[in-house]
Amino acid sequence: MESEGQRGRIGRTVADSTPWWPRQMRGPAGSPNILLVLFDDVGFSDFGCYGSPIRTPAIDRLAKQGLRYSGFHTTAMCSTTRAALLTGRNHHSVGMGCLANFDSGYPGYRGKISREAGTLAEILRENGYRNYFCGKWHVTPMSEVGSTGPFDGWPLGRGFDRYYGFMNAETDHYTPELVRDNSSVPTPGSFETGYHLTADLADQAIQFIADHIAQRPELPWLTWLALGACHAPHQAPQALIDSYEDVFATGWDIEREVRLANQKDMGLVPRDTRLPPRNSGVVPWGSHSEEERRLFVRLQSAYAAMLDHADQQIARIVDFLDRTGTRDNTIILVMSDNGASQEGGPQGAVNTLGSYNLQEESFQVKMERFDMIGGPGSHANIPHGWAMASNTPLKRYKQNTHGGGIRDPLVISWPKGIQARGEIRHQFAHANDLLPTLMEVIGAQMPNQINGIAQMPLEGTSFAGSFSDASAPSKASAQYFEMFGHRGIWHDGWKAVAYHAPGTPFDEDQWELYHLDRDFSETRDLAADEPERLKAMKELWWREAESHKVLPLDDRFGPRFAENAARILGDRRQFVFHKGVGHVPTDLAPDVRSRSYTIDATVRMTGNDNGVIISHGDATTGYALYVRDGHLAHVLNLGGTHETVVSNIPIPVSATSLGLRVERLSRGQADGALKSRYTLLIDGQRVGSIDTDRYFKSLISWAGCDIGCDRGTPVGDYVAPFEFTGDLSKVTVILDEDQQLDGDTVGRAELGRE
Repeated sequence: MESEGQRGRIGRTVADSTPWWPRQMRGPAGSPNILLVLFDDVGFSDFGCYGSPIRTPAIDRLAKQGLRYSGFHTTAMCSTTRAALLTGRNHHSVGMGCLANFDSGYPGYRGKISREAGTLAEILRENGYRNYFCGKWHVTPMSEVGSTGPFDGWPLGRGFDRYYGFMNAETDHYTPELVRDNSSVPTPGSFETGYHLTADLADQAIQFIADHIAQRPELPWLTWLALGACHAPHQAPQALIDSYEDVFATGWDIEREVRLANQKDMGLVPRDTRLPPRNSGVVPWGSHSEEERRLFVRLQSAYAAMLDHADQQIARIVDFLDRTGTRDNTIILVMSDNGASQEGGPQGAVNTLGSYNLQEESFQVKMERFDMIGGPGSHANIPHGWAMASNTPLKRYKQNTHGGGIRDPLVISWPKGIQARGEIRHQFAHANDLLPTLMEVIGAQMPNQINGIAQMPLEGTSFAGSFSDASAPSKASAQYFEMFGHRGIWHDGWKAVAYHAPGTPFDEDQWELYHLDRDFSETRDLAADEPERLKAMKELWWREAESHKVLPLDDRFGPRFAENAARILGDRRQFVFHKGVGHVPTDLAPDVRSRSYTIDATVRMTGNDNGVIISHGDATTGYALYVRDGHLAHVLNLGGTHETVVSNIPIPVSATSLGLRVERLSRGQADGALKSRYTLLIDGQRVGSIDTDRYFKSLISWAGCDIGCDRGTPVGDYVAPFEFTGDLSKVTVILDEDQQLDGDTVGRAELGRE
């Protein structure tokens, strides 16, 4: 008996059968490769080719070989811009209204890209591409980045074939929390061996491309390189930091003027562009003391060195493409996810994290830590004045919907497909326009379904016409902006924008109106001159907001984060970690903030034991319970300041339980400060304690929790990883129900690391 296959013919023997092979999926002939380089928190003017003195020769060469855009816009934050870039839709529309760190219970604020919004990688996979991702992901809820997943929101679950990078908003560049594909992996080096994450990511990108060329050279590839630079912590080689000391000695006021003059000479901005007044709270450079200026220059030098160092890694990748003959038909895009960050505060910081736990970093402490800037254990960030200069000539910063938060550099080079060399394009474009642009130039088709799920329409508009036509029109549709209640809308060359002060009524916000085509830097507010136009723009914003799931407006920084933490952990009060567990994400680790709790470790001592039993955090902030020199010890690290208690007796070899009891005590009558008691326990017996007004008020750390070691920079004054030499069976953490979180403080802490 014979039977028919779907294709070919199946007989009783090979002699009377016809074989058939499914056609391999391939994209349109000549499909280009794509290398997308995404910087973090880099301002509009920070590349050399956008007016900066920071050395970015690799990016500048790409600009000379292609195009620079002066009107490219993002969404004011990292998760949101990534969602728009990946999907070609507005960030609220796909569920990423704010950050991946929380789900506020509304469709536009899920913290995870909806399955109805296919990513660029998923679309390109349907068109024959292989897809590789290196670096910062941050579009998966932090409650889903542990070893149990779910993995459907990780890079490999959203169309990428390989992944190497970090899942959170930031990481230490000397001891990053790394993931390969779907598993945590150790850092392959250290500060002492010359390791730096940016170079590691470039190495991995080159390796992915090299493997691709070796095995499937006939297929096109997408390599997405999302750098941690220049998000805090600003960390870079010491020699590079030193090299910028003289560059920024003149201060941010002169720096703004010089950058704007350069931009005018380049043709990036119109000749009549004016500098707006200093951002609120920024004072003239000359008003600061000599010591303050010295600190501020050093902090800015670390930022610049981090960008310089990243540019050197881009140069290595481009050189590799040249050597392999793939450069000519590779589209290279270099951009930033939002404007420069205001999260360093007015004075900047060497360690930004202490202030979130009521441990302000005084100026004296900053100066004592001067030599740490840019090195291991630091968490440096620039002061507002330098962030303002980074965004020259634009107002405000990241998180805001004025130009400083949402107008960003974009460099595109494609020797085979873009004939222009060193030209500038002034069209308005948005992050959600990039995906349809790439699809158009590739000739890729948008599938109706991805993984069996019907796809929502694209909301971005291709700007591929500008590749060859400098006079091509900007997008016809309106583009809204919203972040933490800050609002804005662009349409037909006009922009209406409102700064929103948290906790104030939205209807009291003061809307401003600018004709961006004639006022690049938003310095001529026409709201009073054109009230009808402003009214129409505001009404248009509300229509767009309703259409794209922006509502309800929510300016609550803290409650959203505090509520999210409570929702994730629910009523869970007990955590049991067995030997070998590690890399537990902060959102899944015991939430010991502002509460009483008990830690109990089941051990078998062997004599002369040392090492960490449990640690959470790193050198910037965190806690650890450990054994050293025969004694049990606990360290509380708040912003790099240690408070340590050591047992008053040695640990007996017969001990089977080592622990800690933390008790919230009553608030002091005089100052209202919350007191806490930290008591060490050996086999349930108290062996030493301290009372302190220091505790985790709002932030433990962005680094995770480890059992039996400390994988990052050390929480305490020991040398990491300081592995426990005894037999550690398990660690149990039991949380009391007396937690009292200050939501606003929690929110500020979380926002400070986004």
